[in-house]
Amino acid sequence: MLTLATTNPGEPEIFASLQGEGASLGRPTAFVRLSRCNLACHWCDTAYTWRFAGDNRPHRDNQAFAREANQLVLDEAEVAARIAALGQPRLVITGGEPLLQGAALARMVALLPAGTAIEIETNGTVAPHPALDAQVSQYNVSPKLAHSGNPADLALLPERLAAFAADTRAWFKFVIAEPGDLAQVLDLRERYGMASERIFLMPEGTTPDVLNTRLRWLAPLALEHGLRLTDRLHIHLYGDTRGT
Repeated sequence: MLTLATTNPGEPEIFASLQGEGASLGRPTAFVRLSRCNLACHWCDTAYTWRFAGDNRPHRDNQAFAREANQLVLDEAEVAARIAALGQPRLVITGGEPLLQGAALARMVALLPAGTAIEIETNGTVAPHPALDAQVSQYNVSPKLAHSGNPADLALLPERLAAFAADTRAWFKFVIAEPGDLAQVLDLRERYGMASERIFLMPEGTTPDVLNTRLRWLAPLALEHGLRLTDRLHIHLYGDTRGT
């Protein structure tokens, strides 16, 4: 069984869209969003996947979500059938933190049409289940910097960062809120030998105005340090909404 987020009560967040971030930006893609996360970013734009009533982990909106309306459990075969029905060549598995459900994901992915490219978006703290790892085409790893509000001993695990840095399927995506955040990215690049060509800088923001403002000062920093820059295309197209 898989625990999913919802778009509306009783409706799993499984949809087709264009990938909005990172190495696959602009590609037609199916998405499935899972529920639950082991971290708590105070700016998280999918807090409905983890900040349920009774969860006191900090978030800037301080909103608690009703679990029964925002979380749904489905059989792996039903999830795979819904994804296949979208007819997309690529699947992005996102969250929450998808790798918390690695064994069930492995069973679900095995039921998808042959040739489906599998991307997993992860915070980089959980080791992939071996059966799932064998089926993954791409990891979009987003380590959480100090400004996320997560303690480094929970968010930046040396053994996991080193393993992803050594995996050529892994692309790193760092959320940047202020120019000073870049210093931590450069330190992590040096410490773990992350390839510059596989590092994206992405502005934090959930409105086009905020993203555009931050992109203007982030672009020259990416150029200066030989890093890639990514926008959040889905925010410009659809706003900060579920199922997009």
